[in-house]
Amino acid sequence: MSLLLCAPAVFPGFAFERERRWPDTALARVEILALIEALNAQLLCASCTVTEVLGKWCADHKLASDPVIHATKITGVNKPISPDQQQRLQIDASGEVNYRHVELMCGGHILAEADNWYVPKRLGDEINRVLTTTDTPFGRAVRTLNPVRKNLSVEFLWKPLPDGWEMRPLQPDRPEETLAMPWQLFQHRAVIYNDKQEPFSEVREVFTREVLAFGPP
Repeated sequence: MSLLLCAPAVFPGFAFERERRWPDTALARVEILALIEALNAQLLCASCTVTEVLGKWCADHKLASDPVIHATKITGVNKPISPDQQQRLQIDASGEVNYRHVELMCGGHILAEADNWYVPKRLGDEINRVLTTTDTPFGRAVRTLNPVRKNLSVEFLWKPLPDGWEMRPLQPDRPEETLAMPWQLFQHRAVIYNDKQEPFSEVREVFTREVLAFGPP
């Protein structure tokens, strides 16, 4: 009689899409700081879209078996455009502006939440159709316009290391504990221009702790 040794079934994508913990240690905090700064630098590329950068990040860090960024539209949310935004988009109070709020996802991970105010008359019928009827990420939808970003601000919403950490001892390592991270890590604000140097969108993007869901080396 033969013996059959059974192993747990491995489902495609599970090893990629589960979240790994970061320990509460000084080394982990330094690694997280370096990773956040690296992602931030990549996102500041004027000729890149957030969709492209997050897609590459997802693939490089094996966050999903299919590292493609998808946008999940969140309905029932509306944020009116401000006079300052109207000025940056070069429209008056009567100009039509659409608002879109999405979660940018890779596999099961929400990597960013985005607010987008855009001027539909500067996009064309097909792009407007895609934006209103599908969950296509904005960067992918407008790529034929050769978009260029002008970054307005970067704000870090959490610091893995306290100010002045290099001048005093850090708290003792607790490798058995999971490092507590807030949901929002940092945010960008930017205006996006087409190849005619016309502003057609202003965005606010908040990047979440799930960009680090691959865990430590």
